[in-house]
Amino acid sequence: MHVFVTGAAGYVGEALVPRLLALDTITRLSLADQGFGAQAAAWCSDPRVTLAKGQFGAPSVLDALLGEPADVVYHLASVPGSLAQREPELGQRVNLHDTLRLFDAVAAGGKPTRLVFASSVAVYGALENLDSVDETTVPAPQSSYGAHKLMAEIHLADLSRRGLVDGLSLRLPGIVARPGTSAGHGSAFMSDLIRTLSAGQPYTCPVSAAARCWWMSRARCVDNLLHAASLTAQQLPASRVVQLPVLLASVMAVAHEASRGQASMVSYRPDARIESTFACMPALHTPGARALGFVDDSNLSQLVNNSLT
Repeated sequence: MHVFVTGAAGYVGEALVPRLLALDTITRLSLADQGFGAQAAAWCSDPRVTLAKGQFGAPSVLDALLGEPADVVYHLASVPGSLAQREPELGQRVNLHDTLRLFDAVAAGGKPTRLVFASSVAVYGALENLDSVDETTVPAPQSSYGAHKLMAEIHLADLSRRGLVDGLSLRLPGIVARPGTSAGHGSAFMSDLIRTLSAGQPYTCPVSAAARCWWMSRARCVDNLLHAASLTAQQLPASRVVQLPVLLASVMAVAHEASRGQASMVSYRPDARIESTFACMPALHTPGARALGFVDDSNLSQLVNNSLT
């Protein structure tokens, strides 16, 4: 089986790749990213791995990695939401145009490749005034990032309807606990909170103690990505979109778990913009996703443990 991953050296990608390499069914693993760190040396020791450094939508990268059509494609690469807001031309090029170019290149491969797209809860737009979100909630993006993710979902669903790919868009929340270099992510405080407090260091939080977020660890995200490739086309919803289950919890509750109950280690200095955008999450109901076998981190203790692996 040939698997192709974009954003392979990113936060989620670098955890997905070792899981893929552990599978005996993988005969070729093609990895694309704009740069590769130290982990690439270990990956390249496996003869099944091919690396391509460059923008995933570049013809040279697509030709190099899709010359042999892939059986599964994981499209993880994107410009994070806050960075896309600051640099709209970059966000549009990568999150929309290059993404559509990738989807079309996969569709031209001549077989219905399972294409798993890392979409985002940003497609819902403003959530602070909603009591709940469920699998019938109509997307209403309030950012270019969310709009581009939604456009890509629609195109992937259309290609799937036409039998050109076998696509599935997974709507991801903020994934924790990203390293301290994740400045392009508006939800970076969620990762900073867990990492800093778990290290026994004090943390000043930019949202209030009662602020509520949707939480998912990287380990659980990778579990769900792998599961997405295992489902049959007949099991998938007609929309070809799945909202992943999440843990809904207050910042104070997660801080309590990460700090091992040391409340004095965290102080709160709320930023109204950050809180309204990333920390006013309503209840999220995903019975359809759970019936398909997608999962959350079960409890806050498990969330913190998973986030630090």
